[in-house]
Amino acid sequence: MTRQGGCLCGAVRFETEGEPLNVRICHCRNCQKAMGSPFFARALFDQRALKVAGETAQYPSSEALERVFCKKCGTRMFSRRTNSTVVGVALAVFDDRNAFQPTEHIWLSEKMDWVRIDDGLKQYKESVPQ
Repeated sequence: MTRQGGCLCGAVRFETEGEPLNVRICHCRNCQKAMGSPFFARALFDQRALKVAGETAQYPSSEALERVFCKKCGTRMFSRRTNSTVVGVALAVFDDRNAFQPTEHIWLSEKMDWVRIDDGLKQYKESVPQ
């Protein structure tokens, strides 16, 4: 299955192929700061499943992860592993913003105090156990 999406101004468009490896909501502090919101809801894909057209920029938010955004409007779109394996695509930038539903919350140890979670999804204090 192919899904498409893009940034706010339309300068960056993307396409994903296949189903995501997982769909999670991350509450870690890095995601909060990078997204400017209480969490990052994303679908994780193999990097080879993502094709991007348009000019993006990236910022290394850690040794393992860089954040990718539109150079023109600043829409935060992807979180990409620096080892070139996987990429998280923000759920809200898909054309069909309801294409994927999260299955779990991660990094609840860093969740903002006023965020209430009553959606019945699995919850993990940190990352999902290996």
